[in-house]
Amino acid sequence: MWALSVIAVLFLTAGSVGEGWSEDALGTRPLLTIAHKDLHTILPPDCHILIDPHAIEQFLDALDGSPPNWELVYGRGHHDSDHNERLFTLNRERDAKRAGKKALQWTVVFLWSAELSRYDPTTSGFGLAIGPVFTPTRWGVVRFKPEEVPSNLVVIPDPSTRDVLRRQLDAGRKIDIEIVMVGRLIPDESLVYDFSHDEEGLGIIMPVVRIERVEYLLAR
Repeated sequence: MWALSVIAVLFLTAGSVGEGWSEDALGTRPLLTIAHKDLHTILPPDCHILIDPHAIEQFLDALDGSPPNWELVYGRGHHDSDHNERLFTLNRERDAKRAGKKALQWTVVFLWSAELSRYDPTTSGFGLAIGPVFTPTRWGVVRFKPEEVPSNLVVIPDPSTRDVLRRQLDAGRKIDIEIVMVGRLIPDESLVYDFSHDEEGLGIIMPVVRIERVEYLLAR
């Protein structure tokens, strides 16, 4: 579930970060040490926290009612000439039926996984190598997809934690971080149904989200 796939290393490209760093820097945030169960204490009360299979399934139920019949859509897979057409039809039909659903307006919260990368002394922060989280559900495997990942993902620990993390990183230790992403579905591309490229017949569902806020948690 927490696999770190297609890795992207992203650094802050401009400006300095310190005691008065700007909230406009969407991806430059302090490192938090709270547990998942306490996320609601730092987020707006209308957020829907979708970080476990049950909550994600309820979200998909509200949007699309019931899972697709993946076996029927897949057919004989790549040997079936209608394979891609059925998938296209599934997406088109569900887009139409989803229009006007209240869940399209929800503010949703989901996780991506990350590892600390190079330390940047000019920002007193760390760059991140990031990747999506894949969550198996009764709908298929769900992978939240940001419309655009912020280009300045930098995590700023407090000074005592920063020194510990620097020593661990210098010693070659892998340091896992969770990226909490907050946003709303893209109206015209809210859910994308696809087939897994790794496992034949496995369905993938990708909610496409416009990111409004990120937070960083030290993985436990």
